[in-house]
Amino acid sequence: MEQYYRQQLECLCKNVCPADADIMERSRRRWDGIAKPIGGLGLLEEMITKIAGIQRREEVCLDRKGVVVFCADNGVVEEGVTQTDSSVTAVVTENFAKGIASVNRMASVAGADVLPVDIGVAGKIREPGVQILKIAPGTANLCREPAMSAEQALAAIHEGIRLAGGMKDAGYGIAAVGEMGIGNTTTGSAVISVMLGEDVENVTGRGAGLSDAGLQRKIQVIREAIRLHGPDPENPVMVLAALGGFDIAGMCGLMLGGAIYQVPVVLDGMISLAAALVAQKLCPAVTDYLLASHVGREPACGLALERLGLEAPVHGRLALGEGTGAVLLFPMLDMAEAVYRQNSTFEDIRIDAYERF
Repeated sequence: MEQYYRQQLECLCKNVCPADADIMERSRRRWDGIAKPIGGLGLLEEMITKIAGIQRREEVCLDRKGVVVFCADNGVVEEGVTQTDSSVTAVVTENFAKGIASVNRMASVAGADVLPVDIGVAGKIREPGVQILKIAPGTANLCREPAMSAEQALAAIHEGIRLAGGMKDAGYGIAAVGEMGIGNTTTGSAVISVMLGEDVENVTGRGAGLSDAGLQRKIQVIREAIRLHGPDPENPVMVLAALGGFDIAGMCGLMLGGAIYQVPVVLDGMISLAAALVAQKLCPAVTDYLLASHVGREPACGLALERLGLEAPVHGRLALGEGTGAVLLFPMLDMAEAVYRQNSTFEDIRIDAYERF
């Protein structure tokens, strides 16, 4: 089964094409013709142009937006790297379905749907509205054994790909990723440390609020896990299997699915950036389909964005997760798209256009 999953993934990734360069050039010319200073909306102009290239049309469509929140537990919690225990993951997962979590409130304002997915929650989820795609009831303790098997990592990636295809079929013009899982800033930091070749201390933060002693314990646990498994960054599936979480693998799959099905995917914070680094290694063209939303508070965020070649418009020291940073980008894109679609051109108002120098 593992070999089948690998072959299928390789086949899917081979079918990924870069964003349409011709349409992006047309979009840039359109921006330049709008009656305002050239590049006046900065990064937002670039993002609308990138979306045009992804969607293969100059008239971008952002009418339907969704944030997929991948929920999973992590065995490394046994090592005392968090303030709370794993029971919180199931509670918050059900809160997404009830519409009462932070991301629900923010997504409501942004006009986006919240789509919670149980891809590895240890507890049983009883609330209707959570899509159950559970690979296993949480990962193993990465400090003692691989977090998951390669087959499980690949299965989670494929679930994410299928979700992206389902969103395309349902008419979503743009997707965002979020996550929920106690202990996942440990797994995210571990994956990023290996994928970037950075010292653990440089990429590990306090998560939901560790003390100085707690942070040092977390760094020690990640170092021990990397030393135990010796994962090779050239084999990203095995990095995921050794050190990651089902949420990271699922997000990686959704990003790959966005590239396969031509749906732009908005990244959230550090944990989604870990997934993006794995996706980029599996399929370098995937970054054509990714949009950065914010530079989170975790120290790995800036380093990971630099490696991905992405720039985020929001610098707000966010560290909540759930996709909350990603949905912040939706209203900004809506406003930029309104200018792109509705504003008068220099020709309309009969004045000379600005020139690029």
